[in-house]
Amino acid sequence: MPHPPKVFTQAYLHGTRADLRPGDLISVGYGSNFREEALAWVYFTSTMDTAIWGAELARGDNPERIYVVEALGEIVDDPNLTDKKFPGNPSMSYRSRAPLRVVAEVVGWHGHSEEQVRQMKDGLAQLAAEGTNRIID
Repeated sequence: MPHPPKVFTQAYLHGTRADLRPGDLISVGYGSNFREEALAWVYFTSTMDTAIWGAELARGDNPERIYVVEALGEIVDDPNLTDKKFPGNPSMSYRSRAPLRVVAEVVGWHGHSEEQVRQMKDGLAQLAAEGTNRIID
């Protein structure tokens, strides 16, 4: 008897500038969206707004992309946002040491205004200059 189709109980999104296809894996060990050094976690969210910020703030010149992803292992709340900035995890931000599998690309989404993106990038640059842009990895 065939197995029923897999039902996702939670949708996860990953914003980036990487050009990926369904079935591709997003794994630890590569440079992050925001820093050149590789991180020990992959980061993702359940909100479109947070995924959009991930895509808009990602390093590089490639087009901004948002992917629906499937977590292939244990997930935990992202302490960089949930504990430090937004108690209760309203950004629904998570991380995992296991890969994420790309399920599909989200198309037709609308980003933040140029002014909002500039302000966010300026704020991140200031944190970097002050040395306070640490990632809890």
